[in-house]
Amino acid sequence: MKAGVDRMGVVTALVRSSFLVDAVYAASAREYGLTQQQGQLLCVLMSQPYGMSELGAMLGLAKSSLTGLVDRTARNGLVCREPDPRDRRAARVALTPKGSALVADFYAETCRRIEALTDGLGADERGALADLLGRVVRDNEVPVVFMEKNEDTSPAP
Repeated sequence: MKAGVDRMGVVTALVRSSFLVDAVYAASAREYGLTQQQGQLLCVLMSQPYGMSELGAMLGLAKSSLTGLVDRTARNGLVCREPDPRDRRAARVALTPKGSALVADFYAETCRRIEALTDGLGADERGALADLLGRVVRDNEVPVVFMEKNEDTSPAP
């Protein structure tokens, strides 16, 4: 800790770190010609297509907001709607080949930038931080909106 700097409380540290990560994520999205929400949508879809209600819950968006987001992202050729094999009345949102290529690069670069935020920490400190934050995420059942770098990003069979 730097001399003269008071220790931050957990609330302040979590809120300020969320703003920091959010800013890095938004800047990365802009450089790839995406809005932050489009970047989030593409990252969620890396693992598999999802129905609209699932996406709404994962991204915390109302139906009308999600519909607009999917429509704009589809107009850019990054996602498409496909029939849901379990429900003929429903559609799932999936990445297009263009969307898959873009999100692979966007995801890798965003991971690199966010990881660089911890360059001032040692390996043990990064591990401890990851363990503690991981526990907070799991305990609060946060949806998987951003995968671990080594997680399989191919759709499940």
